[in-house]
Amino acid sequence: MGSKTRGCCGWLIVALVASLVATAAVVAIMKRKPGGGGGRKLKPLPVPGPPGDIDSKYGDALGVALQFFQVQKSGKLENNQIPWRGNSALDDGKQAGLDLSKGMYDAGDHVKFSFPMAFTATVLSWSVLEYGDQMSAAKQLDPALDALRWITDFLVNAHPADNVFYIQVGDPDLDHNCWERPETMSEKRPLTQINQKSPGSDIAAEAAAAMAAASIVFKSRDTTYSDLLLQHAQKLFTFADTYRGIASDSYPKLQNYYNSTGYVDELLWAASWLYHATGDQTYLSYVTVQNGKAFADWGRPTWFSWDDKLAGTQVLLSRINFFGSKQTSNAENMGLKMYRDSAEAVICGLLPYSPSATGSRTGGGLVWISPWNSLQHATNAAFLAVVYSDYMLTSQTAAVQCSGKYYSPTDIRNFAISQANYILGDNPMKLSYLVGYGSNYPQQVHHRGASIPADAKTGCKGFQYLHSPSPNPNVAMGALVGGPFQNDTFVDSRDNALQTESSTYNSGTLVGLLSGLVTTSSVAQSFT
Repeated sequence: MGSKTRGCCGWLIVALVASLVATAAVVAIMKRKPGGGGGRKLKPLPVPGPPGDIDSKYGDALGVALQFFQVQKSGKLENNQIPWRGNSALDDGKQAGLDLSKGMYDAGDHVKFSFPMAFTATVLSWSVLEYGDQMSAAKQLDPALDALRWITDFLVNAHPADNVFYIQVGDPDLDHNCWERPETMSEKRPLTQINQKSPGSDIAAEAAAAMAAASIVFKSRDTTYSDLLLQHAQKLFTFADTYRGIASDSYPKLQNYYNSTGYVDELLWAASWLYHATGDQTYLSYVTVQNGKAFADWGRPTWFSWDDKLAGTQVLLSRINFFGSKQTSNAENMGLKMYRDSAEAVICGLLPYSPSATGSRTGGGLVWISPWNSLQHATNAAFLAVVYSDYMLTSQTAAVQCSGKYYSPTDIRNFAISQANYILGDNPMKLSYLVGYGSNYPQQVHHRGASIPADAKTGCKGFQYLHSPSPNPNVAMGALVGGPFQNDTFVDSRDNALQTESSTYNSGTLVGLLSGLVTTSSVAQSFT
């Protein structure tokens, strides 16, 4: 952030008085700004109690956001709440003797990519684990659980053998050459698998993380299903760790779509969730003593996303450091501290007044990293921030220190609120980027099903609906569109996929963010 300067007055006495007044004003402002106390340490804030009053803004937005998972469902729909959606992809997986009809389409197309789908399940599970009581208070827990199980049912079926996992249903090139509703798809739906000869540690480990996290969610609700998920998670992790490689190296065409930049972050992420799911110390040793130094890139903040899980892993493992574990060794505790220190570096980068604040923001205050799907980073960052602030509240941790300045859990939560509010309409465009929320939201979401009338007979070539200047005939309720450019502008055009396409993996962290803000409650000290 650049400094501002002012011209001085002609007379010395006026300049002196002005200087004194300005100094007093700056001191007053700094006292109001987060961290403005300089080196002044802060006192712990009270631990919140059970869920309090519901904030209707976030409660309404949460109810809208969860509907997007219904929009994206593949397979034979149950209790369908989306009038323009119907059954689709019922034969997926049949050529391999599998039922891969469930799962979700990742965005505005109809390929089922296991990588972002599994990430969606992992963060949705995390959201339920941290804020299930708040979701329940807002009467939104059941839709979240329904969405989660629709994905994990697919992941279970996509893992028919210990060292085999199906990572893709459909041909992206063929799919992207069509503009049609999923209900009328007729083109071939080939399957892509990873195995010992064609490894994909990144995707296998993400699926392991998803099923480990979901096993905790369902542990008190369906013990048999929880046990099944955990068995798959452990086998997938062993497969990912034993036969190492990136899926896009095994299948170079994947580089055009979800091209992972590595797999060590997913191995750490999966092992962290397996530790929380099992309490098995070998998983904790894996992420701290055995591989922490080599894999974790401690001390270097990164952006949490479907591709890079390091920041999420750092916050998740901070949980153990905050609340303690009697069985951890000194070496493991040292590793956990490094993860927490790295998580705090991430948080310090997000806080706008921090000395180490990232300059990657719009003028309206949104964290902004990339023109493609720009809201993913703001949403993911805000989710991590609200989770971390609640860890601090529950553990009576007064502040984080960022280069000598102290910031309270409230400061961190306020950052998360600023990002959520921007998404919901407090932005220069005065536009809600959450479709269906508020009175002014995008009308031309880049989404095949939403753009084509339910009774249209297009075949594969319904591109007139892609290029039409008219609003979508069907509302993609809950879609979080790609988002604004760095100058806070947004062009609502279906042809502008850069800004108007939505994705389920954005929705996973958005649900967590809104659930964390919908009311206040204390964070449970254990997932198990």
